[in-house]
Amino acid sequence: MKVPRVWQRGSKDMTAMPHPRHRTAKKPMWIIVLLSIVCVSLIRAYVYPPRRYSTCYFFASSVCTPFKDWLPAVTRRELTDEEVFSSVVIRDLLSMPMPVSKNPKIAFMFLTPGSLPFEKLWEKFLQGHEGRYSIYIHASREKPVHSSPLFVGREIRSEKVVWGRVSMVDAEKRLLGNALLDIDNQFFVLLSDSCIPLHTFDYIYNYLMGTNVSFIDSGLL
Repeated sequence: MKVPRVWQRGSKDMTAMPHPRHRTAKKPMWIIVLLSIVCVSLIRAYVYPPRRYSTCYFFASSVCTPFKDWLPAVTRRELTDEEVFSSVVIRDLLSMPMPVSKNPKIAFMFLTPGSLPFEKLWEKFLQGHEGRYSIYIHASREKPVHSSPLFVGREIRSEKVVWGRVSMVDAEKRLLGNALLDIDNQFFVLLSDSCIPLHTFDYIYNYLMGTNVSFIDSGLL
């Protein structure tokens, strides 16, 4: 058998190199078998859903309805009458279109224990601007005696109010609720019996109608 020879540059001797051995590559049969077993198992689990809890936990929970039995029962709190009524009112309000007023007004809401000591001053402030304002009075202690015809018949249903207690919040909500019944009321001003106007009605009206923010403890009036 002839042996191939390789010469090295600068060498007189000739070295013989044996034939390389041809190794036959073994196919990874065990990987193919393992993948086949996994694929068959997944297909079988999808076609025939498992019924045991341990298998359901391993596979998709949507396949096994008994898996839901593991979850704790959700206890739903029973709503009170006020919560039920409030949810209905809020749902109706959100579904209603926004009313558009052709004659926007300012609602002046007075929270007072009795009579208003500055009715005459308020009468001078409001006089000549009928149709551009509304008046609501919450008298918590006694029925007010009016010195101005503009305030006659403006009282709403009132209850006793204690300063700093939740009864004050209830009175404010009562005033706001009555004012919201008139869709022309666009701005709502909460006042006490000691509040007085510092500017003209036109100034206050134009200023409020030209803004989209609320004011707290403001000296705007």
